[in-house]
Amino acid sequence: MAEHKEEPVAESMMDKISDKFHGGDSSSSSSDSDDDKKGPAAGVKAKIYRLFGREKPVHAVLGGGKPADLVLWRNKKVSGGVLAGATAIWLLFEVMEYHLLTLVGHCLILSLATLFLYSNVCIFIHKSPPNIPEVKIPEDMTVNIALSLRHEINRGFFTLREIGHGRDLKKFLIVCWLSLQFGND
Repeated sequence: MAEHKEEPVAESMMDKISDKFHGGDSSSSSSDSDDDKKGPAAGVKAKIYRLFGREKPVHAVLGGGKPADLVLWRNKKVSGGVLAGATAIWLLFEVMEYHLLTLVGHCLILSLATLFLYSNVCIFIHKSPPNIPEVKIPEDMTVNIALSLRHEINRGFFTLREIGHGRDLKKFLIVCWLSLQFGND
């Protein structure tokens, strides 16, 4: 009985493969009702979507929209720009061993110098200088953050004191194990 089930499956797979090679129709009838209305491109397009057993196009499998367009290189300028940007970031951080904090600092200095020069050039060309908003940090928010941070630091010191006095063996062993694991880096 198991042989009987495998035989039609194998035959149907062979039929599908031969349909792929021979253009789809296994019948030799010359019916032109559906094929002429849709044209030859519709048959080819339907065959492309069924390649490798897929029922959906790759664009739909990738979720559609702009991310799928980017991956499939539908807009070559955008995809090339993303590839160039990722390559530049890789070159900066891996090949040249540049650090993120250094990069952020240099970008901030460069933007500050650009803003300074633009403000001074605006005076010479008789334009109004750029409107830079005044930034103020509220005192109550700063005090609340400091109090919360102070509470967490004091709780950490209390835990370290408890471990140091030998009152919590489990935490002591965990700290020793973690220091051995991450201290060797």
